[in-house]
Amino acid sequence: MRQEPIISINGVNHYFGAGRLRKQILFEVTTNIQPGEIVIMMGPSGSGKTTLLTLIGALRSTQEGSMRVIGHELNGASKSQLVELRRNIGYIFQSHNLLNSLTARQNVQMSMELHTSLSSQERRQRAEEMLEAVGLRDWVNYYPHELSGGQKQRVAIARALASHPRIVLADEPTSALDKQSGRDVVEIMQKLAKQQGSAILLVTHDNRILDVADRILYMEDGRLSTLERFGVIKQG
Repeated sequence: MRQEPIISINGVNHYFGAGRLRKQILFEVTTNIQPGEIVIMMGPSGSGKTTLLTLIGALRSTQEGSMRVIGHELNGASKSQLVELRRNIGYIFQSHNLLNSLTARQNVQMSMELHTSLSSQERRQRAEEMLEAVGLRDWVNYYPHELSGGQKQRVAIARALASHPRIVLADEPTSALDKQSGRDVVEIMQKLAKQQGSAILLVTHDNRILDVADRILYMEDGRLSTLERFGVIKQG
């Protein structure tokens, strides 16, 4: 029996502004992403990649077309339904967005606050296990200002994965990292997501990490294509 896509997008259009200032950003975007699949999305700045990521992540409302995420239709979904869905999604942003007043462990624990089924002790234990998995076992009690850029991004990855999300959305996660650190954090994401059966959608300009992808999508002028390994681009 064929597995249902964890993300199913069909004919999505998106606009910014209103009236005469209304501008279309996404045009008939259609694609599916399967559980456990790692998909990289590339394309020029301003092409609509981050907009699509925020729609999938229920951070913006879907305006036109069908956006089904983990079996839920987001077009017309209520605010409470969108909040509930976000509990199943891990976000990794270009800037790590750590809270400077919290230690690495506390930053990771924060991502599990919505999961009321976990006790305080369970959240603490899972945060420490995830930090160990990203190579920061000895840094759990350090504050962000005491960590390098690569270490901060590892904390952000641990935070995104600690709640065992069904989907991981990453926006330029390696842009501030050197070659080795960038490779390390992507391989950590790849390994942990495969172990957890999560789907990863990763927006990047970093050609050094393309080999981790099961599939590469290309966004240009708000239109999405599939970028084949041998340079052939297919629409749709």
